[in-house]
Amino acid sequence: MRPGLFAKLNRVGAWLALLFLVLPALIAIPVSLTPKRFLSMPRGEYSLRHFENLFTSPEWLSSFAQSGIIAASTAVLATTLGTLCAIGLWRVTSRYTEVVRAFLLLPLIIPQIISAMVFYRLLVPMGLIDSYPGLILAHTVLATPLVLITVSASLANFDPKLEQASRSLGAPSWVTMRRVILPSIKPGVVAGALFAFILSWDEIVVTLFISKFTVYTLPRRMWNGIRENTDPTVAAAAVVLIGVTLLAFVIYALMARRRAQMAVAEE
Repeated sequence: MRPGLFAKLNRVGAWLALLFLVLPALIAIPVSLTPKRFLSMPRGEYSLRHFENLFTSPEWLSSFAQSGIIAASTAVLATTLGTLCAIGLWRVTSRYTEVVRAFLLLPLIIPQIISAMVFYRLLVPMGLIDSYPGLILAHTVLATPLVLITVSASLANFDPKLEQASRSLGAPSWVTMRRVILPSIKPGVVAGALFAFILSWDEIVVTLFISKFTVYTLPRRMWNGIRENTDPTVAAAAVVLIGVTLLAFVIYALMARRRAQMAVAEE
């Protein structure tokens, strides 16, 4: 097979796989425009009544705010912890380094339903069930491995000689960290923060276990909307969730492109 034909087949296959993954989620867009009071595809008539309900309902707006607070707090904590863990594992050369790394990545491997039960058993004695600290703590544990992966990938391309040069010039460790290491791995840190925010913003399994009535995140309200009365407002909320996720990735892509252009210009 010719190399050019093989490359074209690869591109076609990649686009087909992408469409297979994305198209089911996009069904929420026409469903959110139905004029009916139940989930259905619109036929000739379209209405924005469900978006109006979404942005005027105190319950839905409260869920948006709660999800935003929890996701932002999770992103800050997970980014801090994941970055420090990645730098620590990068600096320490030991036969146990990979064992520690594998242990830190366990939240990505363990099924979420098991994680939810574990969090429930841990948070009940601490009195953190159905509370902001409890949800933020649980989401931080789930999101930190994502930050660890992205920052570790950036550190793999970091030149240790830059750190050595900074230390040889008399810079303290914290100055080297702030002015040399962190600026160099900024793309990985930003990517990790975005992934942590999105994971917390969309998380539902653990949230169902450890929240009841006080904390009512957006995914939980969507779950109840589908289970109890199939309200099309759920589809409108799904469209907003998709939009926020896409916006986050577009912002990151634009930032990455700008950094690449600046790097080329400097060269």
